[in-house]
Amino acid sequence: MTQHTPQASANGTLSGPVSAGFERILTPEAMAFVAALTREFAADVTRLLAAREVRQHALDAGNKPDFLKETESLRASDWRVAPIPADLSNRRVEITGPTERKMIINALNSGANVFMADCEDSLCPSWDNVIGGQINLADAVRRTIALTSPEGKHYTLNAQTAVLIVRPRGWHLYEKHWQVDGASVPGAFVDFGLYLFHNHAELRARGTGPYFYLPKLENHLEARLWCRVFQYAERYLKLNSGTIKCTVLIETILAAFEMDEILYELRDYIVGLNCGRWDYIFSYIKKLQSDPTCVLPDRLQVTMTAHFLRSYSLLLIETCHRRGAFAMGGMAAQIPIKNDPAANDAALAKVRADKEREATDGHDGTWVAHPALVPIAREVFDRLMPTPNNLARPLTGATFTAHDLLQAPPGQITEVGLRNNISVGIQYLAAWLGGNGCVPINNLMEDAATAEISRAQVWQWLHKNCALSDGRVVTRALLGVLVPEELARIEANVGRMVYAKGNYVRAAELFNKLTLEPVFASFLTLSAYREIN
Repeated sequence: MTQHTPQASANGTLSGPVSAGFERILTPEAMAFVAALTREFAADVTRLLAAREVRQHALDAGNKPDFLKETESLRASDWRVAPIPADLSNRRVEITGPTERKMIINALNSGANVFMADCEDSLCPSWDNVIGGQINLADAVRRTIALTSPEGKHYTLNAQTAVLIVRPRGWHLYEKHWQVDGASVPGAFVDFGLYLFHNHAELRARGTGPYFYLPKLENHLEARLWCRVFQYAERYLKLNSGTIKCTVLIETILAAFEMDEILYELRDYIVGLNCGRWDYIFSYIKKLQSDPTCVLPDRLQVTMTAHFLRSYSLLLIETCHRRGAFAMGGMAAQIPIKNDPAANDAALAKVRADKEREATDGHDGTWVAHPALVPIAREVFDRLMPTPNNLARPLTGATFTAHDLLQAPPGQITEVGLRNNISVGIQYLAAWLGGNGCVPINNLMEDAATAEISRAQVWQWLHKNCALSDGRVVTRALLGVLVPEELARIEANVGRMVYAKGNYVRAAELFNKLTLEPVFASFLTLSAYREIN
């Protein structure tokens, strides 16, 4: 039975529906922990988000990102992060996906070393998804998770499973269904707090620990806040210092200039950094939106061999290994193409080449989005990285400048690329409005990060008066023709009945709003979140 009446207590007010089973997660003790985190740190989250806006205004005024002069001595000095737990020493293949029950089982069984259960970019944060995901995670930790499909297929965990890491929401995302002292709780505290509270003892008993991936950090001060949160949480729960371990996604252009500083702030907790390539490309567009030299070509032309992305990847490896931390490679978003063997072979060849580049360069592991890619990634890393990781490899001594990290790649803006961005943006938003944050589109697994690239590129091309390869300028009038055409094409592809039941028209309206407004919206999920329960 589902209750819809707001539930108020000293631990806050819950305005989301309380479905059967939610009482396992929303206990008074767990809610008190989340409320304590909120009361202690919510003002710091507000302050850091305001600082992001100030920094954006400076970038818009012509200030360019660079390495911090005030931390030069820190970058030049010798220090290392704390020892890494044994079960995180070999992370050669990691798979990611939302905290949906079947996904968790399949990912843990996939043969990957690590499964990152995602409460962020691949999860639409409806209240049912948020709390239902916590139920699924608790069952996974206890190895009781199971599922029988409508077709009668039964899913349970294998004897050997991947190590579980959880990604909470970024600082910018709030949980509208939970208010403490009249203000929404930061989503990060909901995801982190509920998982840690309910599972730390069980994880310890099973020889592992509470491990987290931290998303969307823009600077070392944001990392410092996470360190303070970890310290507070360990004291509150009477855990040994350093019990919590984290990996930080370097998925913003600004964080790339502060990798040493981020490692240092989290040195008692951090085990590595990850090349979050898709959000990184989105961040490049967003943060440098006013710089005419930083316009990117079609999304499919912006690969990891582009100088600015390759420089970021190599810098991450050099920085991490110098500090005794892992340098994790990026996501392969390809999925199997079952009805076209030739296209499937070509897609898998791209995955293999990408993973060979990462392993050869010295990454300690890589990400995939689909279980079918696990064997390819494992074969590459087994062949090119025979040791558990690459920490013992000699440092190259390579250095990189701000110009290396900011240099836009050559390429064209095409009508095909523009149409693809429109179509992907609409389809993803439609799925998200329907409660699904991870969607296969055009043989790629799209999540919020990749959808952000699509709408950000359309905004940039429109507001920078960019020309297509055929000479036409991207204008409101042109988008006024292409958006309805792509919407009609989507209807033809999915069928009239699916189209009618979907959210495509509303998604197109939202896409238009995001791309036509003169002020760039910082995250599409902030706008779309208002539309869901």
